[in-house]
Amino acid sequence: MNIFIGGAWPYANGSLHLGHIASLLPGDILARYFRAKRENVLYVSGSDCNGTPITIRAKQEGVSPKEIADRYHQEFSDNFKRLGFSFDCYTRTDTEHHHVTVQEIFHDLMNNGDIYKKEMEQTYCETCTQFLPDRYVEGICPNCGQQARGDQCDYCSKILDPLDLLEKKCKLCGSKPTVKRTEHFYFSLQKYEAQLRSLVNDAKKKQSWRENAIKLTERYINEGLIDRAVSRDLPVGISVPVKGYEEKKIYVWIEAVSGYYSASKKWALETGHDDSRFWTKESISYYVHGKDNIPFHTIIWPAIILGIHSHALPDHIVSNEYLTLEKKKISTSRNWAVWVPDILECYHPDSIRYFLTINAPENRDTDFSWREFILSHNAELLGGYGNLVNRTLKFITKYYDNQIPYSTLDSEIHAKIKTSYEKVGQLIETSQFKRGLEEIFELVRFTNKYFDEQKPWKQFAENKSRCDHTIFNCTVIIINLAQLLAPFLPFSSKEVNEMFNRKESNWDFVDYLPSQIVKVKPLFERIDIKQIEEELEKLSRQIQI
Repeated sequence: MNIFIGGAWPYANGSLHLGHIASLLPGDILARYFRAKRENVLYVSGSDCNGTPITIRAKQEGVSPKEIADRYHQEFSDNFKRLGFSFDCYTRTDTEHHHVTVQEIFHDLMNNGDIYKKEMEQTYCETCTQFLPDRYVEGICPNCGQQARGDQCDYCSKILDPLDLLEKKCKLCGSKPTVKRTEHFYFSLQKYEAQLRSLVNDAKKKQSWRENAIKLTERYINEGLIDRAVSRDLPVGISVPVKGYEEKKIYVWIEAVSGYYSASKKWALETGHDDSRFWTKESISYYVHGKDNIPFHTIIWPAIILGIHSHALPDHIVSNEYLTLEKKKISTSRNWAVWVPDILECYHPDSIRYFLTINAPENRDTDFSWREFILSHNAELLGGYGNLVNRTLKFITKYYDNQIPYSTLDSEIHAKIKTSYEKVGQLIETSQFKRGLEEIFELVRFTNKYFDEQKPWKQFAENKSRCDHTIFNCTVIIINLAQLLAPFLPFSSKEVNEMFNRKESNWDFVDYLPSQIVKVKPLFERIDIKQIEEELEKLSRQIQI
């Protein structure tokens, strides 16, 4: 089976925060799971280095957009690596390869009659003497009345045109923009309305898209799709590949989603593999992102795929709701956020992955609380899983001189482990990652209870064969827990495998045990609960009113 996984491309204009990671982490869980099943996986993403947010940041700092993009692309790459994201290709949108690929897609759409020219009205700042990119225009959303950007409202998720905004102002200088006529290229989006309706209806039947994706996409289609401009007057980006229009740039909403295709091609060039197998009707695709990106993945990208005569329409839309912070909306402008570079300096990456999965905003907004984060680490990762591994393997070290005792596996335990693989696998494949992780920790709790009830420390003196049996059963569960948890907690799973001298994790029941264990050490350390108040104080100090 060929599995394509695309993670949304973060703008390279500022550090990642936990909200970004919460929405993107499911992609890595999927990739690790399907690789463990020995499926063909292509997992791609990259940094969006052409967007307006980068040029805004560059103007604020008085540096070039490339300097900003380089800084944050490198930071993103490092952060994702430290968090264990296993991309097959993590690239950027300002590479020559991406530019050429997007221009080829633009040409294909033009040749197929999907892109045409027409005059349009566009906001223009007389003070800055330039046409304003959509994100340079801010105002009031006409749909919900909240503050919004010129491309989309974050509150009601409506896709906007800057001309739609009420009380418009230029983000750069604050003045009220005028409106001027200019010529641009348009994509015939409404041409694909029937096929897109069929796509969302099919997803509804299969329950393969998140509910928020289905509802929002249906709303857009029912309101009536309109053709949208695919070029803009921008200083940075991919030039329109039409003679006489090179100064215009391909608009980010068509260019960025095309990154999935360009990253796939880049991976093929660099590895010598054929990526076409991931772009067939028979392949299975997952697109992983936050709910603010839904229309770009359920309407824009599918329409482009149809326009270039591909059949690889999105199979699974994994669109998370929002993660809040201490019951308040994350705000980068007010510095109300937990920044990924900061949290990685102090906490285990598996602790971050665990909390953002067990507390994932899969169907509703959820909250990151420093109290809950630290307490869950101490209770579940350290007190539950870490304690089970440590108490069992330390027992083997102390009482068996590192030699694993051999016995028979209880039929009940055998069935529990086998069922866990089936249940958790099904939950991962249907994008129910929180339930999958909960299922595994049920097995952790069962095993800790089994260990306590059997009392191997007493059995060793009173009935050694019974003790052998208990420890053998616990050890079989632990070695299988390492396989089950590998997609979720890759770092600690690797450590457990190393204690058993195993190289990798597979999605298969493991009943063969090595003869001995090596280098037993604790998986996690206790976090002092004093850090709860310290983190809250740091958060309150950094916020900008």
